[in-house]
Amino acid sequence: MKINDTIKLIVSIAVCESAGIIGSIFTIPSIPSWYATLVKPALNPPAWIFAPVWTTLFALMGVAVFLVWKEKEIASSPAAPRKKNKIALSIFVGQLVLNILWSIIFFGLHNPGLAFVNIIVLWFAIVGTIIVFYKISKLAAYLFIPYILWVSFAMYLNYAIWMLN
Repeated sequence: MKINDTIKLIVSIAVCESAGIIGSIFTIPSIPSWYATLVKPALNPPAWIFAPVWTTLFALMGVAVFLVWKEKEIASSPAAPRKKNKIALSIFVGQLVLNILWSIIFFGLHNPGLAFVNIIVLWFAIVGTIIVFYKISKLAAYLFIPYILWVSFAMYLNYAIWMLN
């Protein structure tokens, strides 16, 4: 891997992990207070599991985005592939923003109902990202599978918490 690629990989992962850090600003203060008072569904995992899972998922996203970004460099001569990569990266950024917004809505605003609407939109944005990434890099798309599975589970948790409270 060239030095330029190494820098791009680090930047890609750092951007994704930054989304997690931003979300945690709203999440961490609510865990011992508001979140602790909520009735949770039977399948709710222990609180300690969320940080390592999200850290891993954001790292996988970072690698996926790097693969698409790197492919953009390779395909920089024809206009069509360049446009395809730009669209793919835009959809990715959109889903990353929706991911951050979920933490703000659920934990910051203490609004599980609105957060549920957000996570549904997020789920479709992730599916869209997988589809467009697949057309550029199959590996990048595959790296999103754990993320869509976790967000599907999070959707269940969000809905259950909304209904139980």
